Amino acid sequence: MARVKVFSTSICPICEKTKSLLSKWGIPYDEARIDTDMAARREFTRITNGARTVPQIAIDGKWIGGFSELTELHMEDELDDLVE
Repeated sequence: MARVKVFSTSICPICEKTKSLLSKWGIPYDEARIDTDMAARREFTRITNGARTVPQIAIDGKWIGGFSELTELHMEDELDDLVE
């Protein structure tokens, strides 16, 4: 089981970009599709305190935010520390 979880939908281009970047950076992730999986939607709501947009990313069950927050962590060299 990957430590990174990406909450997404099938029609979200930024979700695809997020998953592509994680793959490029060599960071394994699990995808939770909130548009087709009600358990994933409940987990999404619980972890993100009711966020209304995707993608949302969690590391070890802790919500870090969306695409902007993920790229910011990467640019500040903090992402590697979170996923090691």
